[in-house]
Amino acid sequence: MAPALNRFKPALGAILIPTLAVVVTMILFGIFVTLYHCDPVQTYALMYKGAFASSFSWGNTLERAAPLMLTALCTALPARIGLVIIGGEGAFVLGGLGAAAVGTWMTQEPLWLALVAMSLAGMVVGGVWIALAGVLRTYRGVNETISSLLLNYIAIALLNQIVEGVLRDPASLNKPSTIPLPDERMLPVMFGSEVHWSFGFGVIACVLCWILMNRSRFGFAASMLGGNARAAQLNGLSIGRLVLITCVVAGGAAGLAGAFEVSGEQGCASASLAAGYGYTGILVAFLARQQPLAIIPISVVLGGIVASGGLLQRREHLPDASVKVLEGMLFLSILASETLYGRWRWFDAPAPPATSPAPQPLMPLGEPPQAGASTAGAPGHAPEPTSAAAASAAAATDAKS
Repeated sequence: MAPALNRFKPALGAILIPTLAVVVTMILFGIFVTLYHCDPVQTYALMYKGAFASSFSWGNTLERAAPLMLTALCTALPARIGLVIIGGEGAFVLGGLGAAAVGTWMTQEPLWLALVAMSLAGMVVGGVWIALAGVLRTYRGVNETISSLLLNYIAIALLNQIVEGVLRDPASLNKPSTIPLPDERMLPVMFGSEVHWSFGFGVIACVLCWILMNRSRFGFAASMLGGNARAAQLNGLSIGRLVLITCVVAGGAAGLAGAFEVSGEQGCASASLAAGYGYTGILVAFLARQQPLAIIPISVVLGGIVASGGLLQRREHLPDASVKVLEGMLFLSILASETLYGRWRWFDAPAPPATSPAPQPLMPLGEPPQAGASTAGAPGHAPEPTSAAAASAAAATDAKS
């Protein structure tokens, strides 16, 4: 029983440490809502009601979980090769802008063809945008965290400039946007539910990325690069190629999320695309510890928290940014909990017992030395022959003498 428990200790630590961070976050957020004269227990009950208590709540939760899954992949995949990319927000908004531009152009084509073209446009734009950070990192040595963060602001500025300029709908006066898609050109729902297919494609994308990173030669090379870049280079791996491919795939996932936001939710591109899904996806990736399959349930939970924000504002009169405060507390707790990995030795698998080396003979095989005789190699005494070659050499010397 003990050996079996020891084998699962690392996995147990990977579960308990994030759980501890979540508990600490709930305590801190409970203190926060208490300052607004709200009951923490009632607040958490309302959050559950707004996220999971009904089919309508589940629909809102899953709709918000879909972009979180895809934007989390934008951070999780580069982290597997040792890069910290936080530019999912920029790829998200530009992917939505690219999809809206294609959607307003393809108005007479079949619905499936238009949706595929919009999705591909979002993926290409998002992939190219994150690839810029990879190019700067590989060929110019620019820190990818800083460059991807700054690219977010450039992307939002481009969104506002294009939406208020060449792609602006003349009918949008107070809130500039692109020409909205007709209802019949929107992304259909799944199996007659209230959730459109963005959630289904998000789950498929997470599964495919898990296969790519854990069951393929590319994933093995990426893991080697993330573990030791020098060793990967000495083994002949093309580091630049791995970095660029990973950044393109990661950005394509975030761009696809933006395309689904346009084709499934908003119907057009506007400044409201910059809703923070890219930044929340960073939190999801850290909570999932960069594992694509773990991103799915965590995105659902975070999507439920986002979906309950309106109910908290109406019932408890909490500020609209209360959900963002909760997300920030959770992010800080997760970052602080990272220091616990490797510190709690109980969660470490015990090292295998060291095997004692086989005893070596202390002297050559043969008759033991007489009492009082000197050992082999002592001054003034010739060593005993220990091999057939040595015995033959000694015999030849005797014959010459």
